[in-house]
Amino acid sequence: MKWSAWRVLRAILMALGTAVLLAALLLLVANLWVLGQTRERIEHELPLCRAERVGIVFGTSHWTRSGVRNPYFEARMSASARLLRLDRVDHLLLSGDNRTLSYNEPITMWRDLRGRGVPETAMTLDYAGFSTFDTLARARAVFGVERGLLITQAWHLPRALFIAEALGIEAQGCAVSSHRVKGQWRLAAREWVARLATLGDLYLWGREPHFLGPREPLEIVPQAAQRGWAIDTPGPAAERR
Repeated sequence: MKWSAWRVLRAILMALGTAVLLAALLLLVANLWVLGQTRERIEHELPLCRAERVGIVFGTSHWTRSGVRNPYFEARMSASARLLRLDRVDHLLLSGDNRTLSYNEPITMWRDLRGRGVPETAMTLDYAGFSTFDTLARARAVFGVERGLLITQAWHLPRALFIAEALGIEAQGCAVSSHRVKGQWRLAAREWVARLATLGDLYLWGREPHFLGPREPLEIVPQAAQRGWAIDTPGPAAERR
């Protein structure tokens, strides 16, 4: 009787071990695929990022849980303002979460960029960018973006670029630099899992954005034509595309 119980327990442990091994292998393959498909479309030097009419800025919290300014938010805002000055983009689509009256990522981004001298005409706010998928789905379906520059951290760009391509957006990634934060390993681990989940979203269960709404084509004014906005490099972005 004891021997029979041990055989059953061993079989269960072997099955669990096999399942864990297969899950780890699937996670590894999915990540290698996403990274391999997007690596060549990521630029790490802002002045070398490909010029596009639209830059898509992904929202994140202004503050960390410890109550300090989020370095990821700071880096995205700093890079976005600089890309406008460098004439790498003409217009910024600020997309983020607006889940409550007291939490509004797009407005926070808009206020920060206004403080950096970015004109209102150079920004459009998307209040329903609840996730990376939602931001890109709405960029294509609502705002009519067919190509653009994705502005976020390097660890986020592979997944964002992969989703953009699947949704019909011809995109390049512009990686913004930021200081390492406490517990960044947890963020990296979550991103590995998110890349695997993205494949399911796109190819298995057909994920849809939480909210679309009517089309709202972007009104883009070339930066060189906007009064009071200094251009750091010669020639409008449109001439270099």
